[in-house]
Amino acid sequence: MRVVRVHESYHRVPKGLTAKDEDRLATAAVASLRAQGYHVACDADFDTDDRPASYPPSSASVAHLASRVRAATTTDETAAALTELAAPHDGVLAAIEEVLTATACFYDGLGEPSDPHIARRLRYLADEVLRTIRTDLSDTRNQLADRHAPHPGRSTCAQEVPANERERSAVCACPPPPRTLPTPPPPVAVGLRR
Repeated sequence: MRVVRVHESYHRVPKGLTAKDEDRLATAAVASLRAQGYHVACDADFDTDDRPASYPPSSASVAHLASRVRAATTTDETAAALTELAAPHDGVLAAIEEVLTATACFYDGLGEPSDPHIARRLRYLADEVLRTIRTDLSDTRNQLADRHAPHPGRSTCAQEVPANERERSAVCACPPPPRTLPTPPPPVAVGLRR
């Protein structure tokens, strides 16, 4: 049970547990913390080599897709990341649609006057808004997949210099990225003077 105070927060076992249950809970806490990579100093009674399986939150896999797009050097790499997002049956957006639909069904049975409106709104988000997002992302993914081109401003450079280069501290063998001109500032509105 989490305890939060003004200057501290900590966890404690719930009241009413037997000593055996408290020990089991403490041992499981040590194992879980160590599985997450924390160093835990504890009494020998709670020390364990067990490491329960830990799974990253779903948001981590979605964030990983964003990092894959940021690191992509070709249209194919970006298309592959977008495929995982917009896949019709097992993509991220399909899972979000399931959550919205399940929540709408949950609201259908609650019985408050506003619940049917909330259920309809959730179904609208799943059926219309999410469909639009999925369609646009799928079209973008398909366009990228059809291009089969490297990104002109990104390279897979390993910062290695050619073997025949005498000055090894010189420059890598990759061509420099293309120059981009700065965008001009927006025009200033000019009014009549009197």
